[in-house]
Amino acid sequence: MKNAKTTTKSKQELNPMELLLKQTNLSSVKKGQKVDAKIISLSKKEAKFDIGAKTYAILGSKELKDLALFYPFLKKGMTVPAVVISEESREGFPVISLKDFFNEGRWQILEEKKNSEEEIEVIAGEYGKGGVFVNFMGIRGVIPKIQLTPEYIKKPEKLENKRIKVKVLEVDKEKNRLVVSQKAAVLNLTRKQLEERFKKIKVGEKYKAKVINVSEFGIFCEIDKIEGLVHISEISWEKVDNPTKYAQVGDEIDVIVTEKNEKDMKLNLSIKRLTDDPWKDIEKRFPKDKEVEGIVVRKENYGYFVKIDKGIEGLIHISKLPKDRDLQIGQKVKVYIEKLDLKRRKISLLLEQTTKPLMYR
Repeated sequence: MKNAKTTTKSKQELNPMELLLKQTNLSSVKKGQKVDAKIISLSKKEAKFDIGAKTYAILGSKELKDLALFYPFLKKGMTVPAVVISEESREGFPVISLKDFFNEGRWQILEEKKNSEEEIEVIAGEYGKGGVFVNFMGIRGVIPKIQLTPEYIKKPEKLENKRIKVKVLEVDKEKNRLVVSQKAAVLNLTRKQLEERFKKIKVGEKYKAKVINVSEFGIFCEIDKIEGLVHISEISWEKVDNPTKYAQVGDEIDVIVTEKNEKDMKLNLSIKRLTDDPWKDIEKRFPKDKEVEGIVVRKENYGYFVKIDKGIEGLIHISKLPKDRDLQIGQKVKVYIEKLDLKRRKISLLLEQTTKPLMYR
């Protein structure tokens, strides 16, 4: 009986390609299957991916145009989520779709860039109340005005239609929210560096702050590149109607830190607390029934406000005014202290009359 001869080649007889195929567990793919697609190459005409099949996969021609938006952010070797839409094209390659990636991938990139503190490139649009609007692969975002460098804070409209580098500050797909900073990209400060500077700033301490913006809300400042806000209520003990009267962009002002926001690394600042509170010992200085001289500073529908001392105003309610009496802004008047409300920091005044009311005799 003849010895049986095997028809299988030994490993030594296999050529390199046959050996590779024999040793590799190549999986087949099916239409509709979700796969991880590793980028092999990208071009305007073709995109190749490794999806673990016997050959590379290609992107459907209709999606090549969409992929062009992502070119600056995709690299060889990067893996993206995909779906098989054809097991074999006319050229013999599986065809995949990246629609899921187009929907989710943009946000994934933003999350990654935020975490790694890498720059992204955006196209700047028009300037609005919230800041300079930007576009990142179809996602609309904003650069708050205080996140611009000084030259653009003064003229933010100069950025319109420009491609600029920014760093991601906030990204939230659910809220469709993207906030970026042009200033952070220019300064190239890492979050770790900012954290170190933030820790050095102490609540209750006085600092020199550089004014970077002034708005109806107050004065925006920086202390060693850490952002802070002097809210309009913290500018002066007196009522402030226009913060621009107190500071301009580029000014250096004295402030005191009243609070630190650890989450956002931002500061609450005050100018007025560098001086004594005019309401201190006010009961001794302005007791009930005391006659004082003041100046009418503004008129409201419900009465007139009279300044009786620096940072101290009282109200003559319209119901307490004689019908034939009309006051003018800037007019000096004599008034009586009717009531003090220390909790709400309010003073009720009565206008001096030719004949003093019986209750004040």
